[in-house]
Amino acid sequence: MNKVALTCTIVLGLQLFGLGLSISIMRFREGTNFGCESDPANRLHKLVRAHANTAEYAPFLALLFLYLGARSPSTAAVSLIVAATVCRCLLVIGLVAWPTMAKPNPFRFVGALGTYLTGVALCAMLLR
Repeated sequence: MNKVALTCTIVLGLQLFGLGLSISIMRFREGTNFGCESDPANRLHKLVRAHANTAEYAPFLALLFLYLGARSPSTAAVSLIVAATVCRCLLVIGLVAWPTMAKPNPFRFVGALGTYLTGVALCAMLLR
């Protein structure tokens, strides 16, 4: 197993479960059992959106990372795995760290576009 692919899979897992834990802690502190305000500047709302987005993409990316990482991946494949992981981190930062989600920001843009491009490229590598 390629250590970079494994490390990037771990990062995605920590991101997913870390966001879930953050939401649980926030809900406990606020006394909110479910749902959240739909205010794009609300911290809990931003965490919920970041977690949901991560839950949509991280599992399949992790599957791609592990599959390709188990088959002596090329330098290009490893580079795409790293780039996809960086993009996922940028997207979460862009969702959570900015004052509001109502306006686009460069981290969200690069994170989202990079996720799409690296994801498609990694899928294409399965055809080889």
